Amino acid sequence: MSRTVRRVADMLAAGETVFSFEFFPPKTEKGWEKLFRTIGDELLPLEPAYVSVTYGAGGSTREQTHHLVTRIQEEFGLTVVAHLTCVGSSRDEIDAILAEYDRAGVHNILALRGDPPTKPELRTALADRLGPDGHGSPDFPYAEDLIDHIRTAYPHFSIGAAAFPEGHPATPNRLAEIRHTGAKVAAGADYLVTQLFFDNRDYFDYVDRLALAGIQVPVVPGIMPITSAGGMEKMADLAAGARFPAPLLRALSRVRDDDGVRRVGTHWATAQVAELLNADVPGVHLYTLNNSSATMQICRNLGLDSYRLS
Repeated sequence: MSRTVRRVADMLAAGETVFSFEFFPPKTEKGWEKLFRTIGDELLPLEPAYVSVTYGAGGSTREQTHHLVTRIQEEFGLTVVAHLTCVGSSRDEIDAILAEYDRAGVHNILALRGDPPTKPELRTALADRLGPDGHGSPDFPYAEDLIDHIRTAYPHFSIGAAAFPEGHPATPNRLAEIRHTGAKVAAGADYLVTQLFFDNRDYFDYVDRLALAGIQVPVVPGIMPITSAGGMEKMADLAAGARFPAPLLRALSRVRDDDGVRRVGTHWATAQVAELLNADVPGVHLYTLNNSSATMQICRNLGLDSYRLS
C-alpha cells in the first residue's frame, strides 16, 4: 500500500478521524531495533494517520528525536509529527532544527514549552538559557512564542500544541489556563492534543470550555492504557495532577499481578476510546510507550482493522 506524507492540519480539516501513536527515542541500539520491528511488523498494518516522536526534557534527546523522525518517515512512508520544545533553546538552535526538518520533508511539528531537565547537572548547564520562570528560554518564554516563530518562518508547516483537560500543573488558575491555550491557537496552532486522562467527562467539559472561550480548533484526546502497577506510578509522575477515577482504582484493586493490571487497563482504555469515537471526536492519540501490545488489543476490542477512519 502506497503512503503519502501529509499535514495533520489537512487531515483534520478534511473531517478524517485520525488515529495516531506516540513513540520516544530508545536509549540503546537494541531498543532502536525492537522499536522498528514493532512499528513495521505490528503497528504499520493498523495504518495510523500519523505517528509522533517525543523530545526529552531540556532537549536531551534532540539528535535522537531528529534521527527517529526522519528514519520513520523515510523507511515507512508514515506522516511523522516531531515534538519540538523551546526550553533552553536559542532562536538559532530552533531555526537550525526547523531547517533540517524542512529539508527532510517533515512538515508537522508539535510545539511545546517543555519541562526543564530534572538532573542537577543538566539544570546547571542550562541555568542561563532558561526563561525567567525556569522554563522556556529567553528567546521563547512560552509555547505560543515558539508557535508564532514557526508559523512566521514556515507557514507551510502544520503545528499542533498541547492541551490539559485536567489543568496544567503550573497553572492552578483554570481560567488563566484556558487563556494560555487560546494564546497558542492565536499564535498559529492548527490543533491541540491532550495530556492523558482517564475520565472522558474531563475531556468533554474541557472542549466545551474552550468553545465558550471562542477556541474552535480540533482537540484530539490523548489516551494511555495502564499496563502495569509500576507504569501507573510513572503516569502519575509524568502527568502531574492526573486523576484516577474511583471505578478504575476499584477494578485495579481486584487484580493480583501486572497481567491483571494490563487487562483492566486495556479494557478501561478501550471503553474510553469507544465512547470518544461515538462522540465524533476528531481523532485519538495513543501513548504507546514504544509497546504495541495494548494498542493492538484496543484495536481488536473495538473491531477496527484500520486506524484511519473517515
